[in-house]
Amino acid sequence: MGDEVDAARDAYDAHRIALGIPQGGADFIYGDVFPHEVDMDQLGGVDFKKGCYVGQEVVSRMQHRGTARTRVVLAGFENAPEPGSEIRAGEKTIGRIGSATGGTGIALVRLDRAGDARAAGLPLVASGVEISLRRPDWAVFDMVGAQ
Repeated sequence: MGDEVDAARDAYDAHRIALGIPQGGADFIYGDVFPHEVDMDQLGGVDFKKGCYVGQEVVSRMQHRGTARTRVVLAGFENAPEPGSEIRAGEKTIGRIGSATGGTGIALVRLDRAGDARAAGLPLVASGVEISLRRPDWAVFDMVGAQ
């Protein structure tokens, strides 16, 4: 039964990663991010009609002003970088790689920095591997750093 569970978990992770769905603990650290940064607003994980909650003011401001600078996006590559590796554009860190399978991974990225790197023609590199970034198909936020 252990092999079946492992195979099911691997299939689940491959599907989740292909869709660009982040998982806490693997793709981000709980308590270190705002809900918008890990696309919870895009996935129905934030209820803006609910009563008070911790961080409500910041989350509401991000929603109404559209000011989430960091987002979870898809990373494409030939060889998977190490999970947790920094994504760099020249000397500047623009994000981190999370889960990966095949040629796709989850990346938590500062969109403004990715856009600046693209405008400057700088390659994005994680663990010595050149990567590309793209917005998940279901997401509706602007992504100036997409390739």
